[in-house]
Amino acid sequence: MKDRPEGLSDAALATTLRAWGIAEVPVYAPVGFGDYHWTAGRWFVTATDLAHRPDPGPALAAAAKLGLDCVVAPVPTPGGDLVVRAGERYGVSVFPLVEGESGHFGQRLPGERRRVVLDALAELHGRRAPVGLPVHSPVPESRPHLDRALAALDQPWTAGPYGEPARKLVRAEAARLRARLAEFDHTAATLDGRANMVVTHGEPHPGNLLWHDGRVKLIDWDTVALAHPERDLWLAATEPGDLDHYAHVSGREPDPRLLGFYRLRWQLDDLAVYLELFRAPHTEGGDAADSWRYFQDTLTAL
Repeated sequence: MKDRPEGLSDAALATTLRAWGIAEVPVYAPVGFGDYHWTAGRWFVTATDLAHRPDPGPALAAAAKLGLDCVVAPVPTPGGDLVVRAGERYGVSVFPLVEGESGHFGQRLPGERRRVVLDALAELHGRRAPVGLPVHSPVPESRPHLDRALAALDQPWTAGPYGEPARKLVRAEAARLRARLAEFDHTAATLDGRANMVVTHGEPHPGNLLWHDGRVKLIDWDTVALAHPERDLWLAATEPGDLDHYAHVSGREPDPRLLGFYRLRWQLDDLAVYLELFRAPHTEGGDAADSWRYFQDTLTAL
């Protein structure tokens, strides 16, 4: 995130970090999208805006129990807390600052690295689900934002500079968007409860991978949940032969229908989040400008 979190100063964050015994001054790191990040000595610090995102506590607690080498697990306070409140709005978590090279969403990995990631996912998917692991909902929590935006296309969106351009784009694509929503709802209604669900990371794209000496570690475990393996695979298996490799090492045959479902769920969730931003007060530049670019790309690819 390029923009600093509203209502969370570095001084307030430093006070919160005392719960871990961290005395180093936090330095803001404008990386990732969704949460806010800092480095503090040998620690990597994350603040989640609980007004717009789920409490990461249950997911992080589950990730800490996995015991896998590929997991960059959260660090508990001496009292055992993985998330500490900073004011009423933010939840702060701490991770070891791990050496490695990271990428970015949409990056194409070479074949050897894709196989390493798929091997790590196969091991993760074969792990017994920890107690308290969240269950991934087929329908994203952001869905109401999308429905409200579609219902308000005849009214101006004037809360910020990207409101009206977003409304005009959505209005031009409304028929196609509604058709994709109907397709999504049909598939979601046919999913068979928890059958064939496994422990999934949720976002194993190159931006959440750290590479060092040919080995990979996965970061951002706040999305870990019980779901179908295809929730991870549509992001990680991007070239011919990748699914065959995963099937060989995992013993599970990926379902093309579910690969398409989870890809569509991701796109709809992103669109809903961006539309919530554009319909609310916002300014030009920074994270809003990035969101505008991602929004156009996502709508085109839908």
